Amino acid sequence: MAAAAQRNLSILVPTVLLLFSIPPSSLAANTLTQGGPVLNSSASLVSPNGLFTLGFRRSAVGSYLGIWYINATSSFFWVANRDSAIRDGSGSLALDQNGTLRLTYSGGGAAVNLYSDSRQRRLIATLDDTGNFAVSDVDSGDLLWQSFDSPTNAWFPGMKLGLVGGENRKVTSWLTESIPAAGAFTLEWDPTAGKEELVMKHRGVTFWTSGKQLTPNRFTNLDLRLQRVNYNVSRVVAGPNSDYLTLRASTNDYSSANQLSFTVVRLRYDGVAEDVSTRIVILQSEDCHGNGTENGCRRWDGPDCRRSGDGFQILWGTFSLGQWVDENSNLSISDCKEQCWRNCECGGISLDGVNRNGTGCRYFRSGGFVQLPNQAGEDRYHVIVAGGRQADTSNASRIKWIAVSVTAAVAMLIFTLSIFWYQRRRKLRERLLAELMATNAPSDGDEMGDDGDQSHNLKIYSAASIMIATDSFSPQNKLGEGGFGPVYKGKLSKGREVAVKRLSKLSDQGLVEFRNELVLIAKLQHRNLVKLLGCCIHGEEKMLVYEYMPNKSLDSFIFGKSNLCCSFFSFGYRGFNLSG
Repeated sequence: MAAAAQRNLSILVPTVLLLFSIPPSSLAANTLTQGGPVLNSSASLVSPNGLFTLGFRRSAVGSYLGIWYINATSSFFWVANRDSAIRDGSGSLALDQNGTLRLTYSGGGAAVNLYSDSRQRRLIATLDDTGNFAVSDVDSGDLLWQSFDSPTNAWFPGMKLGLVGGENRKVTSWLTESIPAAGAFTLEWDPTAGKEELVMKHRGVTFWTSGKQLTPNRFTNLDLRLQRVNYNVSRVVAGPNSDYLTLRASTNDYSSANQLSFTVVRLRYDGVAEDVSTRIVILQSEDCHGNGTENGCRRWDGPDCRRSGDGFQILWGTFSLGQWVDENSNLSISDCKEQCWRNCECGGISLDGVNRNGTGCRYFRSGGFVQLPNQAGEDRYHVIVAGGRQADTSNASRIKWIAVSVTAAVAMLIFTLSIFWYQRRRKLRERLLAELMATNAPSDGDEMGDDGDQSHNLKIYSAASIMIATDSFSPQNKLGEGGFGPVYKGKLSKGREVAVKRLSKLSDQGLVEFRNELVLIAKLQHRNLVKLLGCCIHGEEKMLVYEYMPNKSLDSFIFGKSNLCCSFFSFGYRGFNLSG
């Protein structure tokens, strides 16, 4: 039995809460009498069954008066002064002659009045076997005040959760693991018609709901049938101002101090509701940190940079793009998450806060997280992720990277097509030029050369030589223009004068057609026709080089000057173009 008790104790004691000191020695009694001895840091009250203790404990920020369970000695289930830590350990609790149950201390701050009675009655304050600390009338036995009416972070069996006499009673988490001050999360009952559900809120904003109650231990989004524990949640409606839930657990036995697994629902500082005896998570609020909407989660309010599926995960790794801190001691880890969620520049937070007591926030810039294997020496962070991958939490960054990706893809496509088109045109041009050079059939009686001197060759001129010859197609060298393009006078490097016809780019004639026509014209060379000397192909440019006729063409003599403009190219510099 001792070994089993030791194992349970090791499970129940949170590591951080070991900051609390060893329990003080207990008084034999469980009662404070009116005007009697005070309860101070060197004494405590113990319930008759030995399961519960009321006393003072010291933490990193001061001491608190509270109730704890015998096998969870470092964890309070109820705290009297949760928002007023006693800095110097001077606290004392007394039920004075005036009927006031008052917590006083000399370390600064106002006294905490737990109960004050205006009538002249004999009173007694008692810690009972259920863990409830209550003030009652000795003579009538009437219950005047009880700790169950002022829940802190635990929902005890027998404690009412909901609307009681017009007062909303709810469970509120601690600020951190070691600071009992009111934290960010609340668990409460919403009796509103049509809802009637358990609700968890973060700073007053609903982010999880249980849904309708299906059975005494089941809700739509919550199942209280746990291993070794069977909860029973009952709803009590006692009038228009009283609608609440009560909790009962089948495992609880208050008859003996041998009870080693007291069951109570505790709301942790991080919003996780758990059964204390088994450490089984009843409600995992971590699943609701973000845009998740499953199992009763409500989507967080946030900027457009937070998309569907985004949320926090605890990951091992490192951030590399910088950080900033907020040392506000009223901020818990959950507050840091919310602030990070609302800031598109934030990609995650540290697990430990900034200050020594775990408060404050350390934020890390988005886009700089590198996930690493789980191993000693690496840090863990709450990281905003999307679909299992790190989320780019900046809307501007999303737009930028989308634009960059699309632009790069389009540019790559254009570049690839351009290269393909250029290579295809180059190969086609080289092939056609090769064919032109190879046109040397005996039946034709013509040959093709490359700037050669043979009088009957069709030559292939370079674009550079044509540009030099025509002075870059200077307007002063323009001889005229027909339907298929302008004609320019030119002078080759060896002094020969030529007429260069620059075919119009609007023509739909391709290289293949141009080649066929050129070969055909070459076959039609005659002493009475303007002689075709050669051609030039440069990109989309196609040019024909003729001998220059200083005395005009034949049709100018036949038809006269009046028709010169219209007929200049009909037989001379245009007559070769049979396709026109």
